Amino acid sequence: MILLSSDKITEIFCAADKFCKEFAQIIREHRRLAIGDGKKHRNHQHEMAESEIITVLILYRFGPFAGFRHFYLHYIKTRLQKDFPETLPYSRFVAVEHKVSVPVMLFLNPVCFGKCTGITFVDSTKIDVYHNKRI
Repeated sequence: MILLSSDKITEIFCAADKFCKEFAQIIREHRRLAIGDGKKHRNHQHEMAESEIITVLILYRFGPFAGFRHFYLHYIKTRLQKDFPETLPYSRFVAVEHKVSVPVMLFLNPVCFGKCTGITFVDSTKIDVYHNKRI
């Protein structure tokens, strides 16, 4: 089962990598201004780059997988091993994926949602509540 071609995966990775480099530069500038104490601070790097983690999270949404664990262990670590040569163990990946949550949201916002046209639709369907305390 091939979900996306290798070229498409590379395209997603390159866009995510470009974004991560620009984002890291902005964060470094703001951190230097905010801290300003002259001391060195830790900047721990994972084995996988942030752009690789973002790419894995985006690829998960393209597949028919029942859960992320199955996707990671049986698709990323086996079929896409050549695209992601230094994959983390599943438990470590899950432990570090929260660190890219803000970059993922900022990356996907202009890419997936596009420009706002000024027209917004809101679902106003009534949600049934069984207990008054939940209202």
